[in-house]
Amino acid sequence: VQLQASGGGLVQAGGSLRLSCAASGRTFVSYTIGWFRQAPGKEREFVAAISRTGTSTYRAESVKGRFTISRDSARNAVYLQMNSLKPEDTAVYYCAAAPYYSGSDSGRYPYWGQGTQVTVSS
Repeated sequence: VQLQASGGGLVQAGGSLRLSCAASGRTFVSYTIGWFRQAPGKEREFVAAISRTGTSTYRAESVKGRFTISRDSARNAVYLQMNSLKPEDTAVYYCAAAPYYSGSDSGRYPYWGQGTQVTVSS
């Protein structure tokens, strides 16, 4: 599966962005999709994940109540709706796919898309 993340940009604190992860291939529904982010000088961290069916989601504590992950299998896409953005959310955001539900463990995601930059100004 090939993944492409998009939707990043520059937004003021308190604003919103919606990231999209588009997947190629007819087997998209076979994959758990996760979002991760990496800020300059920091390690990559987990943001959110959604199961193959979309019935289970998991979010990092730092984004609960602000970010929502969803998927549209008809469009082979997963979305990350980000509200109430904070400067500390600034990072490159990546989507990744795994054949099994892999939660927050980035090592269990074998497929990665290129990142999309999110910058939140104060």
